[in-house]
Amino acid sequence: MEFRHLGRSGLVISELTYGNWITHGGQVEEDAAVACVRAALDEGITTFDTADVYARGAAEEVLGRALKGERRDGLEIFTKVYWPMGEGKNDRGLSTKHIKESIDNSLERLQTDRVELYQAHRFDHDTPLEETMQAFADVVHAGKAHYIGVSEWTADQIRRGHALARELKIQLVSSQPQYSALWRVIEAEVVPACEELGIGQIVWSPLAQGVLTGKYKPGQAPPEGSRGAHEKFGGFMKGFLENDDLLERVQRLVPIAEEAGLNLPQLALAWVLKNQNVSAAIIGATRPEQVKDNVKAAGVKLDDEIYAKINEVLEPVAETDPNLTRSPKPRV
Repeated sequence: MEFRHLGRSGLVISELTYGNWITHGGQVEEDAAVACVRAALDEGITTFDTADVYARGAAEEVLGRALKGERRDGLEIFTKVYWPMGEGKNDRGLSTKHIKESIDNSLERLQTDRVELYQAHRFDHDTPLEETMQAFADVVHAGKAHYIGVSEWTADQIRRGHALARELKIQLVSSQPQYSALWRVIEAEVVPACEELGIGQIVWSPLAQGVLTGKYKPGQAPPEGSRGAHEKFGGFMKGFLENDDLLERVQRLVPIAEEAGLNLPQLALAWVLKNQNVSAAIIGATRPEQVKDNVKAAGVKLDDEIYAKINEVLEPVAETDPNLTRSPKPRV
């Protein structure tokens, strides 16, 4: 495993981070989820990303049980707050009430006394940003989180949040957006702003929810047992799976991956990690073998020729397909 600083902070994290959106408490049974976490630890992954809303708290609980017994100081645990966690009018958003109650609930589910990173899962247009950042500052000053981050915030929102964080003497160090060779929205504004401010990207869906593994073939039904074939979770991938031109282009990456001595998932991860503003790429898994395979991308340095060949194949689709211009992360 290779490691990188999270932005310009002093926190060092594994450049491949294990995340449990969809899988834990949802797509796979707990025994399989725990086996994947154990595989991640065995492969040198020390950083784990989750959120309270994933399976309505069950994902945090599974991760807490899976990490129990590990040396806590050797781990970096990240979680998030924003999406509804109940039917009450204050069971959502980034108000002081919801943030302070949510961090305590998350820590209980995770069986820990603090997280390394507490993230705003979206921007809350209904709560003053000053209130949100003060609540995050209170969480940090209480020792319940070391750093704060955001997820899917615009460049302007990040700048405003970062300025308030400095005033409150806390460190906003990360942005967690969707980013892959098929999804490059952050490159125009978010990445330049974050480079200026010293904020690192922790990117989700670097494999485009599995599309960049090459398992989904044009004109064919998704393989049985895959996420794309799942009655519920396959719907999140509809924009990709209904685009035969895109799926055909992904198949054209196979010889490029072979030239680089990689398989398609490893090539896709190496492409993301080539961006110097990316501190980590989040990987998920339903089987330990997937973790062990993906980890082989750690430390890979794609040369410029291979990188250019990937872009030549994929950029026409990424630039022209409206389905690939915006796809907010769904609630689970």
